[in-house]
Formats: sequence, structure tokens, C-alpha cells
Amino acid sequence: MSTASKQPAAPQTAITPTREQNYTEWYQQVVRAADLAENSPVRGCMVIKPWGYALWENFQRVLDRMFKETGHRNAYFPLFIPLSFLEKEAEHVEGFAKECAVVTHHRLQAGKKADGRPGLVPAGELEEPLVVRPTSETIIGASFAKWVQSWRDLPLLINQWANVVRWEMRTRLFLRTAEFLWQEGHTAHATEAEAREETMRMLEVYRVFAEEWMAMPVVTGRKTDGERFPGAVDTFSIEAMMQDRKALQAGTSHFLGQNFAKASEIKFLDQAGTLQHAWTTSWGVSTRLVGGLIMTHADDDGLVVPPRLAPTHVVILPITPKPETAPAIHEACEKLAKRLRELPYAGRTVEVEVDRRDLRGGDKMWQWVKKGAPVRVEIGPRDLEQGLVSVSRRDRGVKEREAMSPDALAGRILDLLEEIQKGMFDRAKAHVDRHSRKIDDPKEFRAFFTPSKPETDNAPTEIHGGFAWSRFCMDPAEEAKLKNELGVTVRCIPLQGGEDPGPCILTGKPATHRVVFAKAY
Repeated sequence: MSTASKQPAAPQTAITPTREQNYTEWYQQVVRAADLAENSPVRGCMVIKPWGYALWENFQRVLDRMFKETGHRNAYFPLFIPLSFLEKEAEHVEGFAKECAVVTHHRLQAGKKADGRPGLVPAGELEEPLVVRPTSETIIGASFAKWVQSWRDLPLLINQWANVVRWEMRTRLFLRTAEFLWQEGHTAHATEAEAREETMRMLEVYRVFAEEWMAMPVVTGRKTDGERFPGAVDTFSIEAMMQDRKALQAGTSHFLGQNFAKASEIKFLDQAGTLQHAWTTSWGVSTRLVGGLIMTHADDDGLVVPPRLAPTHVVILPITPKPETAPAIHEACEKLAKRLRELPYAGRTVEVEVDRRDLRGGDKMWQWVKKGAPVRVEIGPRDLEQGLVSVSRRDRGVKEREAMSPDALAGRILDLLEEIQKGMFDRAKAHVDRHSRKIDDPKEFRAFFTPSKPETDNAPTEIHGGFAWSRFCMDPAEEAKLKNELGVTVRCIPLQGGEDPGPCILTGKPATHRVVFAKAY
């Protein structure tokens, strides 16, 4: 008989597989367990369920306020864009051509399908094909050309909340779908300096939102020519590191120069009476941010939501094992909920849900753990007798509880939520710092991005890589070669900490800046 000691059993988790076992599948299971979204009958599209959509509504609420505080107003523009509009800007149409969904026919009528069966068939072709909005620079440009006549009409600061369609072949809920939700800002200015200032202002809005609301640390920087938005002069982005050490481009801000203004004829008379083309910008974030939140904060028990964006801050779970004690427990729960709902937090009041569903207490508790609600409060017969409540935090162990009086909880809840928020950012920032390094040796660089082979077929593949801050000579051919060989791209040229002359990590040629290299979603 073997005397080899048994390996300790792995701790049980609500999500299987775990992040270490299969990160990609873990992500899908978190989305499912948290009841965020599901695949639609339409290939590549998703149904966003109430908890997931409530998250997006909170993203919208905060960002919309930030946009309006910087002088922007909301408008709406058509979903369909005439093909000729896209063709006006050659680089733009080339950049989006492979992702466009195109409407070529109108109306349906009874007829025979291609296989001879009776059914509904298109009645006739459109005079001009219509592209389903992949982005709106060209269609908004047509409106701007009518709205802008004089320098007095500028700056024109517009934002649109909308859906867009990009015909993606490989999709993943929230991260990459054929249809997704987003906002797109479009602005026109009298001078290049004003347009560049706007570009950087909105990049900073995104940075603040990511770090102060999502608790997701980011690097801000300029994209290389190869990663620049089609038709833009400069593209800037915020780049976040996920728990698998891959980068996620979480938001972009584009300085478009006069390219789109010339294509759309956005012209104005300046103060000297001279006809000029406007200078334009565009910027946007999407439901991809929900995927970023999941991959930054979720754990092997499910989603973990930053309190400032949580659909529900506090969930109160009545524990009613005996019918005779249920009325008093429910009354105590509602009384506490009413008290907490009166407290202001993060631009709204504390959101409280009393879960009175007829389910086992353990089942309800685990559902809220998986959804990531920041604070859970249980009130049972013993708690009621002692004048206490049992408080659990989602950022700590599931079984970790603290007993306190309802008065103490009401007096502490705002500080508790902010403590959770700050702790989530600090933990994410420590992860980024731990897996970011300056690399100057080419062999070390390649090793950094090369996964080690598992010892056995069943062993999980090691999560590897991170952010390599290395010098780069900005050679597009070398950038493309690196992407093909290692799946690594230049995420951005950092706005801070990038200037550092020396030899390029790929070619040895002189370089002026360090860039952030990473594998990315």
C-alpha cells in the first residue's frame, strides 16, 4: 500500500473552472452565474439581463453627468448610414469595411426562397446600400456641416448614446459582440489647439471614471500609427490589465484633425471672414467596460462590484425558519432598509434590496455572492433577540461575518462602502504593479510573453506576461511581425514615464520612448 501523503483538497468555489484552471471559461461562467447576459438567437449578439443592464445604466448615469459637466449635450443620429458617406473618407472606410453590416433590400413579400420553399423574400433593392452604424463620424459630419456656419457656432460639443454593429467573427459576451451599446462623442472646433485640448480632456474623463468609479487602474497613452483609429490624426486610449495579465483597451479619444471636416464639408467663417474647415474629435466607451469590470474584480465565487457602480449596495436577507417569527423579522428588515435608503452615496442614495423570496437562506446568499453585491445583511430570530444584524462584505471571505447593531450599521455603512471601493482599487493596482516591468533585454522580453509548458496534460496553462515597458523605434513592420509571432502589440505610448532614449527592444535601433507591450483582448 502506498504511504504517499494525500494532496489537500482544493477549496470549493462557486465558479468552476477557476481562473487558474481555465480563465476564458471562468469568465463565461461568471457572466452566467451573476445573471448578467446571455447569447441571443442572433449570432454574435447578446441579451443583457436586468442585473447586467443595471450596471450599464450606472455607467451611463455617471458618464453622462461627467460629459455634461464638460459642456456636452446629447443628441441622436440615424442607425443607417448611406454607403457614399463612408466612401468620402478613404482610410475610414478601409478600416471598417470588413466589419460592416449592409442593408441592400427593402420590404418583404410572399415568394419563393432560394431552395424553392414558399416564404418571405425581399421585395426590391435599395437605390443605395445602407451601412448599419459601425461608428458615426460620417453621418454626424453631415449634420455638423449644416449646423456650423460661423465661428460663433463653435465649439460644437455633442454626445450620442446608441448601439453599433461590427460584424465580428469571434465573439464573447460584453468583450466583443456583433452589436453592442456605447456612447460616442463628436465635437467640432475653430482651432487645432482647441480640438487637441478636447481630445485630452475626454481621455482624462475616461481615466477618472475607470479609476475612481470602476476601481480599475489604467495607463493613458497615444496609439502607434498601426493601432490608430481609421482616419484619425492621433488616437489616445486608456489601457487596463486584467487578472490574466492581458490588456483591455477600455476607452479611446481621437483627434481627427480636419480629415473628416474636409470629407463632410464642415466649414465656417472665422472672425476675419475667411472660410475654414473645422477641427474635429471623437471619443467613446462601450459595454466592453462591463467585461473589464468582471475581469478586473471577479473571483472564483463570482462577480465583485465596486460600490459606486453597484445596482444594489446592501442586500438584506431575512432568515425565517419558523412562521411565528417571520413577521417581526420582516418588519426589522424593512425598518433597516428604510433607514439606509435615506443616506446619500455616490450621487444617489444607498440602494437596498430586501430579498423576501421563498428560497433557502443559503441559496439566496450564494446568489448575491455571485452577483457581487457589496454588502449582505442577515437578520434571523437570534439576531432579533439580541438587537443585532449579521454583516458580510463581498470583498472578504464568504463565511466572514461581523455582528453589529442596526444603529452601528447605519452609522458606518457609507464608510464601509468607500472602504470596499478603495480596497478594490488598491488590490487591482497591486496586481498591475506586480506584473509590470521595464525590460531592456530581448531574451527576457520574449520569455516574459512565452507561456511555460504544463508538466502534465491536465495541468492548467500558466498565466504569464503583463505590461512590458520597453523602448520601441515605432517601426510598423516590426510591430506587425511581433503580433504575428507572439500575439503581442504596443498598447500605447504612455503619456507619463515614456520618454527614455535608448536601443529599441526589437531592432536595436535608436528609440526615444518606452511603450507598453502586452497581449490584449
